[in-house]
Order: sequence, then structure tokens, then C-alpha cells
Amino acid sequence: MNIYDFTAKKPNGDIVSMQTYKDKVMLVVNTALHCDFTYQYDDLQRLYAKYKDRQFTVVSFPCNQFANQNPEDGETTAKTCRTSFGVQFPIYEAIDVNGKQAHPLFLYLKNAVDVKSIDKASMQEKMLYAKLQDLYPENFIGNNIRWNFTKFLVNAQGEVIKRFEPTDSIVDIEEAIEQLLA
Repeated sequence: MNIYDFTAKKPNGDIVSMQTYKDKVMLVVNTALHCDFTYQYDDLQRLYAKYKDRQFTVVSFPCNQFANQNPEDGETTAKTCRTSFGVQFPIYEAIDVNGKQAHPLFLYLKNAVDVKSIDKASMQEKMLYAKLQDLYPENFIGNNIRWNFTKFLVNAQGEVIKRFEPTDSIVDIEEAIEQLLA
């Protein structure tokens, strides 16, 4: 099984096979419009613009499961991302990433690679996850998505290579992308 076995709905209602991205390196991200990490749309767009001609894409899935930070539907989210952040990469309909209603693609992604331990040396990560463990302990069960802007790097063969948490450095993410594009 690989990522190409899944489909997802675009905001206009079209069902798209992940096969559309065959032979591309992908960064699949659960996003939110009203999150402290929303600034990452700029980083994601920069990566997309820089590498799109080298068989790379970012694929965004809005999610409202984390403190109701994306209550908008996919169409409104996509429009806002395009006008406010200049996003040009694909944005899909809003989905759940955890729980009984989790989208099958995210069930696959989050179980394809293990979640990393919390980096106690990173003050940002340590503070975020201390707060989240109190407010949303279910996010720390198994390989659940802990928060918005969790990223999955997928190689051109459709295999999940690495999971990045929202607090991971964009520099580290870009280095991993470059390795797959080399």
C-alpha cells in the first residue's frame, strides 16, 4: 500500500486520486487558518514555488479538530489561502485527521511512520506540547496528529519517508526535500 491508493475531495466537490501526484515528492500537511502556526503557509508556498518544477508539490488538508482553528469549509479556506498567503499549491476539502471520522489518507500517513518524541531541548516544542497534553491528551495516543501543520514527506514512489511536527524547522524540512529530489 502507498499514498496512491487514496482519494480526496477538492473544495469544488471533485474527487481526486493521489495517483495525480505519481512520480512527485509530496509534503502533505494538515492546516488551519486561525492557528499560531498559520505563518507556515508562507514557508510552504516558498517551498512549493522553489521546487514545483523539480517534481515536488505541497498538498494541504484543512482541519478543524484542533481548538476549532479552521471552521471554514474547504472552498472558503482555499480562497483565503490564495488571497491572504498567495498559496498556489493544492488545497483539499476540510477533513478530520484523528478519531473515528479521520480521513483514510491520514490514517495511513500517521501510521506509516512513527511520531517522534518531544524535543526537550526545544523550548517552543516543550511549551506547546506541555499545554497540549493538558488540554488535548487524546492527541498523544499512539501516532495521532498532535496539532495543526503536521507534515508528511512522501517520496516519488508514494512511500511516506518522514513526519515533521509543527515546531520542526523549515530548514530541516527543506533539506529532506532536497535529498529526495537529488
